[in-house]
Amino acid sequence: MRKVLLFLVIMVMSLPTNVAWAAEPEPSLVTRAVPGIVAVIPLVLILVLLFFRVHMLVAGLVGGILAMLLGGISIASANTYLLKAIPVMLTITVPIINSAIAMAVFKSGGYVTALTLVRRAIKGKVAYFAAFIVILQAAATYMSGIGGGSAMVIAPLAFTALGAQPELIAAMAIAAAASFTTSPASLESSVTVKFAKIPIDEYVTMMRPYWLGFVIIAVLLAFFAAKKRGTVFRSEESEEIKSMTNGQLWKNTIPAIVLLFSVIFGPIINKAIGFPLFAPFVYLVVTTLLIFLCTKFTLNQSFESMVDGSNYILTRLFGVGIFLAFINMIGDLGAFKAIASITSAVPPSLMVPTAVLAGFLIGFPAGAYVGSILTMVLPVAAALSISPLGLGFVTMGVGFGAMVSFVNITIQALTSGFQLQVIDVVKGNAKWVIGCVAILMVLSATFV
Repeated sequence: MRKVLLFLVIMVMSLPTNVAWAAEPEPSLVTRAVPGIVAVIPLVLILVLLFFRVHMLVAGLVGGILAMLLGGISIASANTYLLKAIPVMLTITVPIINSAIAMAVFKSGGYVTALTLVRRAIKGKVAYFAAFIVILQAAATYMSGIGGGSAMVIAPLAFTALGAQPELIAAMAIAAAASFTTSPASLESSVTVKFAKIPIDEYVTMMRPYWLGFVIIAVLLAFFAAKKRGTVFRSEESEEIKSMTNGQLWKNTIPAIVLLFSVIFGPIINKAIGFPLFAPFVYLVVTTLLIFLCTKFTLNQSFESMVDGSNYILTRLFGVGIFLAFINMIGDLGAFKAIASITSAVPPSLMVPTAVLAGFLIGFPAGAYVGSILTMVLPVAAALSISPLGLGFVTMGVGFGAMVSFVNITIQALTSGFQLQVIDVVKGNAKWVIGCVAILMVLSATFV
């Protein structure tokens, strides 16, 4: 594999288009027309390599090099793709902030004490706790518009309580996808209404029944799976925890409660009062100070743990940014438009379900940043005169595709929170997410 990669790199560097790369101030990107079927080949190659557990950047590099060969993309142009893609990912600041604070809360023991309180309250009825976790995920994502940031806060709590249950992880992913694709605060909804040409409030109201439907499916999945497994709380109380009164436990849990409240209800309160009272800056400072006031951490330890908590997601975002550069090369060859345009070849009654399926197939390999994928998919769907509701279903299809994507931020957050390999999360999600896509296709055939 290494020898093949080296050979391909040498081939690209030897292309005539690369000779004058240093002197090209504003390089053209794709310089050569590529037939639709051929444009998809680099994407298929990446998928094959990912399924064989090749690192996503190695797979992306191979696909990217092939895209450079097919599209006549110079090294200067490849550099442009890279320098544009990485900042796109690193400007997703809310998940970074939420991840940092959540890790600080986790290190200070906030999740452990919250778990202890829940255990004492529900007396072993952990199926209800699993359902509650999914409701939290859906609510936090819907209000903030960002699935990854919410998962960073909630997944460690779920893992501490129940371990890495595949159905629970899948349920959280489904709830997140249904929520960020229909949220009044998400980029995805903003992109969709642009092409649907309707106000955001109208779109949110129109999609709300379908959002609630898929959230209910996710909640039931988590509840009955936990009940069938006969799940018990994974961790036992330590001697230190056993010696703490409920009052002391509540005090230690206050930072976690404040963070969850800020993520879930902050956007509603901010909109109601017309002032960002629960802005990330505010709950970052307040939660970190509460860690100092309510736990054994010193002030220095509180802020150091917050900064250290950003390490995981920052490194993942950097890696995803590099991968996205290769995906964007392939996208500019016309690969995603070729997949989406399949819808024009089917009967009108099947057009929207086919568009939903195409959205899922595109979101699957390229779901690192769903909003950017929608800007390539929705113009094709809008050109086919698909209704606003149909476009909403296509957006949800892309979102579900992202929930089995190796590079999606929410998947990375779940991978981190449940301490698994990304391939295990993707495989565990697959059958449940595909089931939701099938339901979505039936809905689109029935109501559009």
